[in-house]
Amino acid sequence: MHSYAGSNAAVAPASTPVAALGVMMFLQFFIWGAWYVSVTGWLNAQGLSGLTALVYSVCPIAAILSPLFLGMVADRFFPSQRVLALLHVLGALCMLAVPRMAGTAAPEAGLSHPLVWLLLGHALCYMPTLGLSSAVAFRHITQPEKVFPLIRVCGTVGWIAGNVAVSFLPEGDRSPGQFYLAAGAGLALGFFSLWLPNTPAPLAGRRTSLREILGLDALRLFADRNYLVFIVCAFLICIPLAGYYQQARNFVDFAEVARPTLTMSLGQVSEVLFMLVMPLFFVRLGIKKMLLIGMLAWAVRYGLFAGAADGKVVAMIVAGVLLHGICYDFFFVTGQVYVDRAAPHAIRAQAQGFLVLVTQGLGMLVGAFVFQHLVNAHGGGGADPDWAAIWLWPAAAAVVIAVILGVLFRSPPR
Repeated sequence: MHSYAGSNAAVAPASTPVAALGVMMFLQFFIWGAWYVSVTGWLNAQGLSGLTALVYSVCPIAAILSPLFLGMVADRFFPSQRVLALLHVLGALCMLAVPRMAGTAAPEAGLSHPLVWLLLGHALCYMPTLGLSSAVAFRHITQPEKVFPLIRVCGTVGWIAGNVAVSFLPEGDRSPGQFYLAAGAGLALGFFSLWLPNTPAPLAGRRTSLREILGLDALRLFADRNYLVFIVCAFLICIPLAGYYQQARNFVDFAEVARPTLTMSLGQVSEVLFMLVMPLFFVRLGIKKMLLIGMLAWAVRYGLFAGAADGKVVAMIVAGVLLHGICYDFFFVTGQVYVDRAAPHAIRAQAQGFLVLVTQGLGMLVGAFVFQHLVNAHGGGGADPDWAAIWLWPAAAAVVIAVILGVLFRSPPR
């Protein structure tokens, strides 16, 4: 799986306006934030909640397939900014057609429902642009370790803005307007990308293998028990993670919290805040303790949700959402740092790509169906499923996975 973290930014011109790259990253994540959290509101309103697992499987599937497109086509033959433009326009066209598909088939149609295929088409266009937008940014900045975080945080702000925009639509997150917002942002970014500085294909003229594209050279790191334990735990923790993205908005809505998608955006606000203080925690705690704190935060979050369910205790629910900063940053960002240290320089990019494949691809894909089965088993077909029982399962799973990591993983030298 190809990664752009190793792009040679040192030769980039210093004159490229960082503000333009920030706008690019803002729109990049506005697109995702405008529908990915809120889509369950629309599905429920249309009587299509039976498609939830399939809808939340399209991005993991695209995350698995996108390296093939990047490594075999985009990285070899075309400038990155032009590929970015084309993919965003095509993805926007798919998104524009989604609301019209609501009544074309019953949810029992499952995988054959046109809605699922349109969202998969959008995801197949969108997921490669996550790497491409980073590639463009890294290629045109100096001092990436200082400048890129400022650009990347614009993406988190864009995700929050997408949540907020959907929340204030006339029908809130039950509105089909969320798809038009995402499509509008996609078209805007598609045309804006044509004005970004030229970014030649990074692998032009270079031979590359399918093994390298998929990051399979990183498999030799399995000889290191620490790395093997980390990868297995990273895969497993993404199964309960999928439940948060898939059902937390429904749970907030069940608790009668006004503007549930807006409430969910508080998680990204905390993500920004914890990202800023992470360097201090690295110094004081080290990698193993930070990974454990991140995993246990998932258990606490789901425990709060379970405890809040019967009485619809809003304060506990909001506290669980606000834990997103620790849940995400302390595990996933720390995990990227660990992989960077564990992998030899020659395969660091592949190792990072393999981590994304295992977590955002395979782990989230399995989690989408596991969690839908869990919801169905606890009355998900009715108006009020047993949320307390539902959330106890991922809470217990997170504790078990944390124990496995705590016992088998040794903290690397600082």
